[in-house]
Amino acid sequence: MNQKDSKWQTKELAKTFLEGVRGAIPAANLQLEVLNKIVSMWSPAPSEILDLGCGDGVLGRMLLDAHATAHVTFADFSESMLEAAKKQIGNNQRATLIEADFSSAAWLNGFEAEKPFDVIVSGFAIHHQPDDRKKKLYSEIYGLLGEGGVFLNLEHVSSATLSVSALFDSFFVDHLFRFHRDTVPNKTRQEIEEAYYQRPDKEENILAPVETQCRWLREIGFQDVDCFFKVFELALFGGRKTSNEPMQPIGHNAASG
Repeated sequence: MNQKDSKWQTKELAKTFLEGVRGAIPAANLQLEVLNKIVSMWSPAPSEILDLGCGDGVLGRMLLDAHATAHVTFADFSESMLEAAKKQIGNNQRATLIEADFSSAAWLNGFEAEKPFDVIVSGFAIHHQPDDRKKKLYSEIYGLLGEGGVFLNLEHVSSATLSVSALFDSFFVDHLFRFHRDTVPNKTRQEIEEAYYQRPDKEENILAPVETQCRWLREIGFQDVDCFFKVFELALFGGRKTSNEPMQPIGHNAASG
């Protein structure tokens, strides 16, 4: 798919995500707590952090506050997203905003001055990419990390069955309804549900199992790869680069989980 024609990469949908969806994502506090715990353990004094697909900038802002000497680069394809991130960071001199469309390797051209990164995080930005592009993007991320660098991906992943996927959708709609209830009290749950299922980017929601994506990370060379938590189709997974040389792909029996 040509990302220039993507329904996901539009100002209107970015605005809808920022105003009507991002704040309703379940387990948001847990996501931040676990992500920050991993970063603090594996990279306690990072100097360069990249928030890839920064959206509203919540992840990068949290890391900016947690690490007083770190420089954080906020990157996204959307001007709307970057404007929202800018509101999070204000005039902080330790932050840089870069417009980057990571649907192709051309996005790397804007990051020569910042690399290598100690930490790269992504929040609900990569699942719109096809599997082949996901794998290439993970390799590109690996190349941007310095030795010991940490990559953590907070993502929408696929369920094992359609039945479980339906359970997640219902769970998410419940959270959307509660999120909007105070601001638009006349909107019914049915209206929220219809908007959720008819959203313009639905066909571009290209999900892969977290187990498969963890296997890709191991094959690329990431160490200590794990899924650190999973709530239905919301998962935090990743690993770290502990060697400058990628590992050979591991065997099938060791690649599960």
